Amino acid sequence: MTFRDPDRPVLLSVAFWVIFATVLAGGAGTAGSWPRFALFAGVMALVAALWLIMPWSPAASPVRKLAAPTLMVTVLLIGQVLSGWHIALVFVAIVNLAFVYGMRTAIVITAIYLLCVGGSIPLLFDASWLQALDQFVPMTLLAVFSLVMTSALLEAGRQRAAAQRLIERIRELAVAEERARMARDMHDSIGHQLTVIKVNLENAERYRERHPELIWEEVRQAKEMTVQALAEARRWVRALRPLALDGQVGSTALGRLARSFEGAGVEVSFTVDGIERRIDPDSELVLYRVLQEGFTNALRHAEARQVRARLDFGEDRVVLVIGDDGKGAVDAAGFGLSSLAERVRAIGGSFRAANARDGGFELRAEVPVARP
Repeated sequence: MTFRDPDRPVLLSVAFWVIFATVLAGGAGTAGSWPRFALFAGVMALVAALWLIMPWSPAASPVRKLAAPTLMVTVLLIGQVLSGWHIALVFVAIVNLAFVYGMRTAIVITAIYLLCVGGSIPLLFDASWLQALDQFVPMTLLAVFSLVMTSALLEAGRQRAAAQRLIERIRELAVAEERARMARDMHDSIGHQLTVIKVNLENAERYRERHPELIWEEVRQAKEMTVQALAEARRWVRALRPLALDGQVGSTALGRLARSFEGAGVEVSFTVDGIERRIDPDSELVLYRVLQEGFTNALRHAEARQVRARLDFGEDRVVLVIGDDGKGAVDAAGFGLSSLAERVRAIGGSFRAANARDGGFELRAEVPVARP
């Protein structure tokens, strides 16, 4: 057990200690005799202990779940010394009941508690039923407010959880779609190379008697094509890494993708500028694809020695720039970037692919960040 329960609402914790301090200060000044003060101090110590062990998850043990009902009974003892603010402690107990038992059970327990308290005041404290009603009505209103507020908090929590599950599902589907597309591209590129290797080896086998001098030329071509196919396969393995690598997203996932291209014969760098903001899942996937395509093109076509990527966060936009020191391109469309440009523009962004002024090739994608 820990006193820092991760499920405990922070604002409720602040409210409890403010109420606790108010009740403690008021009771210390009005307790009167030492025996009465000792009783009050002991009861307040019990209240603090109950708060610290009070669970905030339905998965808590049945024994710990009894903390809230116990607190509700303990509050009645405080009333023997001090009337007024101590009733607000019931608010904390009712909220906890809803968290650990559910709304229906919390309503039943609260109703039983209110009926018992309202009925016991005239019987135990020599008070009239009108005086009992004066205390019963405020407690009932407080209980109703507590249950309504807690219901709203629990519903908001469920909606956040549902939204998070939906976002993760969308991310998974988007990554699955991206992988399927890349698998088709990989089949076209590596499949073609393997077909050429097969033809070379078949020619070498056919030439072994008629044209033995041509055998080694076919073998040499097959060897060169094998090297290219292996390099292509390694690039695709790097590119097929998931978007949320090891649970990481945002600039961390993009940086991880960039570093995965290290060791491919080029110097790789990835920097982040500005205050990082949460990126919309669609925007994040597009940036991931732009970074992936930029590094892959630099390795396959540009003959670059250095590839640089920079992620720049603004107020409502994030910009990704990938540049290299390669030979550039005669026709940027020849790099197969038209579909990538369409995807960027489809989410309200802008895309540019062109030769850089100081040499090499540069991709620039600007997309919106997530709305608060």
